[in-house]
Amino acid sequence: MMEDEDADRVNRLLETPGLADALESERFKQFLDHVPIAIVVSELLPSEIITYANLEFERLTGHPVAGVEGKSWKALPGVAAADHDDRLLSEAVEEDEEYIGTFTIEKDSSATDVDAWSNTIENDDGTPIFRLVALARVDQHFRDEDGLRQSLRDKDAMLRELQHRVKNNLQMITALIRLEARNVADDDTGMRFDRLAGRINALALLYQALSGDEQEDSVDLGIYLSQVASSVMQAHATEGIRLDLKVDSWPVSTNVAMPAGLVVNELLTNSLKYAFVGREGGTITIHSLVDEAGCRVVIADDGVGLPAGTTWPAPGKLSAVIARSLRENAKARMQVGSSPGGGMCVTIYFDRADAAPENPTVGP
Repeated sequence: MMEDEDADRVNRLLETPGLADALESERFKQFLDHVPIAIVVSELLPSEIITYANLEFERLTGHPVAGVEGKSWKALPGVAAADHDDRLLSEAVEEDEEYIGTFTIEKDSSATDVDAWSNTIENDDGTPIFRLVALARVDQHFRDEDGLRQSLRDKDAMLRELQHRVKNNLQMITALIRLEARNVADDDTGMRFDRLAGRINALALLYQALSGDEQEDSVDLGIYLSQVASSVMQAHATEGIRLDLKVDSWPVSTNVAMPAGLVVNELLTNSLKYAFVGREGGTITIHSLVDEAGCRVVIADDGVGLPAGTTWPAPGKLSAVIARSLRENAKARMQVGSSPGGGMCVTIYFDRADAAPENPTVGP
């Protein structure tokens, strides 16, 4: 999780001169369709008209995307779920910012409760140009009225945790989108959005890992990194590339899992695309091994290595932001080694106390 000061630094870094073009890109919409929360976007000028809704919106609400695109927010279904609150979701998204509440959406013969967020996106001049609305399903436990009456305090605590978790991940997704949208050139648009799709997928896998128990702020790092590695290999591996994967089961905080998964995604993608140019193949190593002190994650390849005079992560690039998050939020130590023709190796160390979830339930 980024602290407020870190979020401010990222926001200052992330200017968005190319965001309008990105929102019109078909590839941009393709990876938004894989984000595991419903997203609806409207243009603010000259009037608020919905220009895009992702596939999760249709799955979550039961309302077809075609039924809202090209229309005002009045087309958005939903009414406030709380007693004595008659707000329509369509009105609340324009009146409030950030988290705006829980709303009930009628879906066929049933109803779905969703948490809703509304955020405006500004251009370089500080002028709001888009509104982004996100909807996430409320856990069925929260709809058990008897349970709520018995434990309102526990429910509120869990709801705040869920809101915080989704909001923080949505902020990271938005940060990734904005950074990749900066100064997009026609000749590399495909490569940029392909790489961004991988980063978004790494976050989607994290949501999937969390979905089993929304009350726990815990992810098994070994299983999660294995899933990230398998996904990247499936997308980019070519014949002759071997993956040496060894992981130990280890529950960690999401503050550790999120940046660790993004770093593994980044380095593995780089290795598959650049490490074996001019070679018939090679080996990529990903180990996440645990001992009494903590965990050591190794991402390495036996490829061509970094060119002389270059470093990883490169200053000013998104990889540097991710690496900084790993050091500051997960309190990790990182070592990077590479030489021309000698491959590359990044080793990340997590101390057990720093990586542990707040409410661990199991241990290795």
